Amino acid sequence: MISPVLANWTLDGLQRLLAEHFANTPQGQGKSKVHLVRYADDFLITGTSKELLRDQVQPLVAHFLKERGLELSHEKTQITHVEQGFDFLGQNVRRHCCGKVLTKPSSQNVKTFLSKIRETIDNSGSLTAGAMIQRLNQQIKGWTMYHRYAASKRTFMYVDHRIFQMVWRWCRRRHPKKSRKWLKKNYFPPDGHRHWVFTGTLWNQKGQGRPIQLMAAAKVRIIRDVKIRSAVNPYDPKWELYLEARLGWQLTQTRTGCSRMEYLWKRQEGRCVVCGQPLRIAEDDCQIHHRIWRSQGGPEMADNMELLHANCHRQIHVQERRTEATASRKGR
Repeated sequence: MISPVLANWTLDGLQRLLAEHFANTPQGQGKSKVHLVRYADDFLITGTSKELLRDQVQPLVAHFLKERGLELSHEKTQITHVEQGFDFLGQNVRRHCCGKVLTKPSSQNVKTFLSKIRETIDNSGSLTAGAMIQRLNQQIKGWTMYHRYAASKRTFMYVDHRIFQMVWRWCRRRHPKKSRKWLKKNYFPPDGHRHWVFTGTLWNQKGQGRPIQLMAAAKVRIIRDVKIRSAVNPYDPKWELYLEARLGWQLTQTRTGCSRMEYLWKRQEGRCVVCGQPLRIAEDDCQIHHRIWRSQGGPEMADNMELLHANCHRQIHVQERRTEATASRKGR
């Protein structure tokens, strides 16, 4: 945990340095398109040309790091065109012939993931199919949850195909004298309209068994993440409405979040606290409001939350700002 914190602490100020430096150039930061994207100690910088990045940006960054006792990694540092693409944080970013810039799981990341799946299957030993499926599901879920915000649908389908081949070989090795029909009947029973679903039995300490199925990566819903505004400060009351609206969107993307919103909806008997009209969660008509604002130390608990219409939510925050402005004028 300490390494990412130290990296963020050390690199803090690099974005401000780039903005100040290129804002004073004849082109300006808007035309040079010099922007920084960083995560812990990994970062990338965009620019309009290779010469700009090589002759101006790279020396500036090298000097910034040298003042802090660091230097650029020659193995990781490269300058490439966006049409050729580059790998960053396990994903490949490339502009395609259609003009769209797409982010997909990188080939190396997919190979590493499949090698770990193969290692889990090969080292399963005497594990039952159910116990092995439980381990595989943990790996598949973790990997797909990370890449679900990219253009990963085709990659997920490819991963499912490769994993199916691996578990089929595992079944053949475990039962070399059994026919394919027997293997399909015992390990790949149909589930509704789905066929060839790798299934096993997971036993608990009491000896009770329950069926467990291999997770399908292609069933994971792709979500287009909305980038948070760079100027947001969670301790500034003026951003409270924006962060609450964003929190409501984030909650609708997870099962736990949906359960929380459903709990609030039932507690309020399906009606808005402000206007008393019905709330429709499925139509994105409601937002979560914190009675004690988080910027003022309010807790992230259900007792401090209530569901409101989006318009009612805005009216509350507008009224709060007017009250604060009136109080500040009277205080003068």
